[in-house]
Amino acid sequence: MKEKLLTTKNVVLMGMFGALAGVLMVFEVPLPFLAPSFYGLDISEVPVLVGSFALGPVAGVVTEVVKILVKLVIKPTSTGFVGELANLTFGCAMVVPAGLIYKLNRTRKGAVLGLAAGTALMTVAAVIGNALVMLPFYSNFMPLDTIIAAGAAINPAVSNIWSFVIICVGPFNVLKGVVVSVITALVYKRISAVIHNMGNEESGKLRSRI
Repeated sequence: MKEKLLTTKNVVLMGMFGALAGVLMVFEVPLPFLAPSFYGLDISEVPVLVGSFALGPVAGVVTEVVKILVKLVIKPTSTGFVGELANLTFGCAMVVPAGLIYKLNRTRKGAVLGLAAGTALMTVAAVIGNALVMLPFYSNFMPLDTIIAAGAAINPAVSNIWSFVIICVGPFNVLKGVVVSVITALVYKRISAVIHNMGNEESGKLRSRI
């Protein structure tokens, strides 16, 4: 498996996808109707999903790590690495099952199932992870009462950390998963054709040398 993953072409692709994802991660769009402003929607998972579909779920994890490193170079953390850790963890929760399902069933149905499963698992991971780890740690920078109050300003039903993650974090991640999935579905076939052609070119050069 290592031999298949760590070819020159694959390493270059993982680096390219990770670098693009790192740049996209910098550009966030706030969704004030769903979650407080410190949650921003980005589409950085699109290149990672493309890499995971094309090269497999392990490549997706590697690309996620590259993405975070590139983002930290471009824009240093302002959340004590909480935001980056959350993006890495919940991103893997989406791209790994999506890539694995598509690897087992390389059809349009397999892609749709993978993206749906990835969105669901990312949402569950984000809800639980925010409640138990991310928000308690982030409270070192912003008091937890302030975080909950920000959620209550959007939806009065928010009264504690669990209602915050269920009402704000859950729907936010569902929407993010849907947006990322739609874009991935629209661009993957074209990009995969380019990747396939790269493989053919490499094979042709190798044969000419032999």
